[in-house]
Amino acid sequence: MLPADDPHDLCESCQLTIIIPMLSTEKNHILWSRLETAKRRLLFSLATLHLTPASKEAEPETGLAFQFLEDGITDQCMMTGHNNGVITLNIAEADPAERERTREQMHERYRTLLGHFRHESGHYYFDRLVADSKWLDEYRDLFGDERQDYGESLKRHYSEGPPPDWESKFVSSYASSHPWEDWAESWAHYLHMIDTLETAHACGLSLKPIKADEPSLEIVAPPTKTASFDETLQDWFALTYVLNSLNRSIGMPDSYPFKLSPPVLEKLAFVHKVVMAQAQPA
Repeated sequence: MLPADDPHDLCESCQLTIIIPMLSTEKNHILWSRLETAKRRLLFSLATLHLTPASKEAEPETGLAFQFLEDGITDQCMMTGHNNGVITLNIAEADPAERERTREQMHERYRTLLGHFRHESGHYYFDRLVADSKWLDEYRDLFGDERQDYGESLKRHYSEGPPPDWESKFVSSYASSHPWEDWAESWAHYLHMIDTLETAHACGLSLKPIKADEPSLEIVAPPTKTASFDETLQDWFALTYVLNSLNRSIGMPDSYPFKLSPPVLEKLAFVHKVVMAQAQPA
């Protein structure tokens, strides 16, 4: 939707998409629709956190844009990634069968279309919020020095795999590949938590277990309005306990297959601190 006096033909979300898939096939229509739906979900989360990005049209140097490309158009395989405010997604990621095949090949616990948007937005907001800022030293203490060779780090990760003890320090195996990826994975996980808790709050969800030793839950305010990140974590652990229990009851894999070690919790708390500092002036 647009205000009546808006000069644009497209809504704020569609203005950010600069390249769409070729629409010569019905399948690409479907994949494009799924991509735009996931993008809107990301933008809703960012707006909730007072992080609505400007478009490249409005701010060419620091704005954000999306391009949705497919294999076969050129000789190169289209890679999902971020470069100077342009997020590229291979539209194959919008195909559940293709995405699941890739997840199995990569030995990942979790792979979603929305997760890709969240992850790549993490690279964009690292440049906007952390790089060359007062947060950089603290970031390096927690995540490592991002100045180490990125290409060599990824090459080593794909040839040797993650370190055996990666779960003790990282939210995912891919996060162990380089400090930039550790930030992006932590950022994506933070958005995953905040968005889910915001939805639970909007639905009035609460938990009052029969057994006293099971977690209870009463989300009295949206997570963005909660003063303490520890309170957010407490709500999150209660919610994911029930989500996983419900999934197991119907024979499905865990909805939340992650383990959050103390170092990971520190990183998530840092992301929260950076985001909240940005939101305060707003």
